[in-house]
Amino acid sequence: MAGEHRIDPGRVAALRTREDARFAAERPRSAALLERARSLMPHGVPVSWMATLWDHPPFFVAEGRGATFSDVDGHRYLDFHIGDTSLFCGHAPEPVVRAVSAQAARGAQFQLPTEDAIWVAGELARRWGLPRWQFTLSATTANVEAIRLARHVTGRTKILMFDGKYHGHGEDTLVIADGDRLAPEYLGIPAETAGRARIVQLNDLAAVEAALAPGDVACVLAEPAMTNLNIVLPESGFHEGLRRLTRDAGTLLVLDETHTLVTGPGGLVARWGLDPDVVTLGKSIGGGIPVGAYGMTAELAERFEQPLEHGATGEFFAELATGGTLFANALSLAACRAALGEVLTEEAYERTAALGRRLADGIDAAAAATGLPWRAHRLYAKSGYWFSSDLPRNALDVRAGDDLELRALIRVHMANRGIWEGGYWLGPCVSVAMTAGGIDRYLEVFGELLHELTPE
Repeated sequence: MAGEHRIDPGRVAALRTREDARFAAERPRSAALLERARSLMPHGVPVSWMATLWDHPPFFVAEGRGATFSDVDGHRYLDFHIGDTSLFCGHAPEPVVRAVSAQAARGAQFQLPTEDAIWVAGELARRWGLPRWQFTLSATTANVEAIRLARHVTGRTKILMFDGKYHGHGEDTLVIADGDRLAPEYLGIPAETAGRARIVQLNDLAAVEAALAPGDVACVLAEPAMTNLNIVLPESGFHEGLRRLTRDAGTLLVLDETHTLVTGPGGLVARWGLDPDVVTLGKSIGGGIPVGAYGMTAELAERFEQPLEHGATGEFFAELATGGTLFANALSLAACRAALGEVLTEEAYERTAALGRRLADGIDAAAAATGLPWRAHRLYAKSGYWFSSDLPRNALDVRAGDDLELRALIRVHMANRGIWEGGYWLGPCVSVAMTAGGIDRYLEVFGELLHELTPE
């Protein structure tokens, strides 16, 4: 691996030791808060991810504005992680702040619809081309409900996904390929969950066809472009073939645009002219306020409106298993209306795509200047780097060519210089609030590290 990108692992380790020490020394207040919190929360954080996602200790945040946020020790960061794309609108976008404040004063939750729901559903229908919508509190639950819908409509149980995927923390999506078998991805997931899934490699239509051949797959659940192992793009003709194969097999096609909705007003579905049966969304459509949504064809929506039947004791037994007490709450939908109507505009998407190109061009230039055979991947606002001149075509390529030690160094080095890098699994992403100056600062810091890694 070190030979491929021509960087001495010993140098990576030495720089990492230096940067980790600096990181710890410069954040004493965060360290004290973390120690205080350990007796109250596992790892000292309210969600274990906040400690386990990073190779350095977590720090405590003070506030965020626009393209930056600050920690309790007074450090300010240009944000290229943007909350795993959930903050594509930037931190505290003014239209969302105004809308949420006003709605909170009127009431945050009623378990009844507000007029904003009509506007948001209509706007999502316009952008993604699917006429009927339902709302949840996260993209995870949007995917959970999409899978249930597919199972109900098809009468089948299994789902087909692509190796390296991430579709949230629902049980049915937390299945991985472990050699020749499938297994639960995390502790706490029942072993039998793996029996309800099939997993194949992206860009392998023959494998898709074979997986669909038994006629027992309810849906294919896929991102239009994979984003959980950095970026893996579909090859020419892949999506057309996937749509044809799913239709021939009587299998629904569910496209998860939770990450890829940063690519355009209607995500990659609109950019690339894709034709899913269901699309699932979350993260940034609420401007940072929790929300999820899924859109579907009119034919699928009819399954929600069938007459309800009652059992002998009065309980429902013929209602599709969807919903949650706080789903589609007034606060979330007010946030969505403001984010979609005033922040996530056509102009914003074109500007962030241009900034993404600027970032990718700079990454390519920095690699060339230091003689590294690295290459930028390009997906509109979601550009980043890969440690080879050949971009991966599936998860196997990613695992063979990635270098997690090097990524850990890049992250802590950037953080120590005011750049909050994307997670090791997804790389940097440009927010609506980012500027050309912010891109240039990222590239300056990135280039400095590459020069340190490749001394003459």
